[in-house]
Amino acid sequence: MHQTRFFHIGGVPIGGEAPVTVQSMTNTDSRDAEATLAQVKELAAAGCDIVRLSIYDEECIKALPRIIAGSPVPLVADIHYRADLAVMAMECGIAKVRINPGNIGSADGVRKVASCAKTHHIPIRIGVNSGSIDKDILRRDGGVTARGMLDSALMHARLLENEGFHDIVLSLKASTVLTTVAAYRLAAAETDYPLHVGVTEAGLPGAGNIKSAVGIGSLLLDGIGNTVRVSLTGSPIPEAQAAIDILKAVGLRKDHVDVVSCPTCGRTGIDVAGIARRVESELSDIRIPLTVAVMGCVVNGPGEAREADIGIAGGGLSAAGGSAGGEGSSYGVGALFEKGKAPVKVEGDLAAILIARARELAKAKEEK
Repeated sequence: MHQTRFFHIGGVPIGGEAPVTVQSMTNTDSRDAEATLAQVKELAAAGCDIVRLSIYDEECIKALPRIIAGSPVPLVADIHYRADLAVMAMECGIAKVRINPGNIGSADGVRKVASCAKTHHIPIRIGVNSGSIDKDILRRDGGVTARGMLDSALMHARLLENEGFHDIVLSLKASTVLTTVAAYRLAAAETDYPLHVGVTEAGLPGAGNIKSAVGIGSLLLDGIGNTVRVSLTGSPIPEAQAAIDILKAVGLRKDHVDVVSCPTCGRTGIDVAGIARRVESELSDIRIPLTVAVMGCVVNGPGEAREADIGIAGGGLSAAGGSAGGEGSSYGVGALFEKGKAPVKVEGDLAAILIARARELAKAKEEK
């Protein structure tokens, strides 16, 4: 487990023993306060703990107080080249700033940013992508390397550390999974900075989700990463769910229903996919750990899902003599099984039966 510094981004703890948080970034025009605030609220509703937005001119600064005042989550100002914008954003009440100190002008600019951040207790994220490595380091290494990404980030961090500022988050994102993972592993071995992890420019939803899951997931399994962003082309809203799904898969989010379903085979007696989708949708509001299984047949179903709190397995023919609920139907015959109990035959709307009993179990767990 990577041991890191601990501080807060607004009211959200980061580093130390704090839970891994989910971030995304707006793609609205930040000068449009209403549109940007609306997207911030969408991202928060989708599961983001922290949201970043681009601040690139004085009109963005003018819109910032309205956005901050209406935001349900802490906001991060993404700023390049201009120390004055970073200072103005912090004075407006931004919760965190993302800059590269070596690119914001002069040593005096770095001092002003560090001083303002210390005064207002605002963390700074230093973000180095594979496309923003220091030119001297690129020449030294003959191109993009994990070592070069970390050295470039540490060069920026030293500028802040020299001014007595230490609440620093690092990000080291490449567009390739191997370089990304290697860079973060180096950072975890050599520094105690909290790490913002992700694969940059991962691509469109689909392939981009897979890249992100492999990169982010492997780091989280190593105990590396304090806050995550899945970077997908298009609307940022799906990024939040993708990040949450990764956290669930590696066991870092347990306040939810985990739906387990089989891949189906020739023995399948129910519409596994349809029932699983309905179960996932209708139980999405539950905020306690509960594993619910949807299995295609009674031959292996209950055994394969023995760790589930509750599940259903398709059971052959219905009372009417037809198939026990084919594709597109949740009606049929099945076996309802609960951990520690013998399976019970059920018939009818299997999805509704499973959902109702799952809610009863969730309520009982909550009341314990």
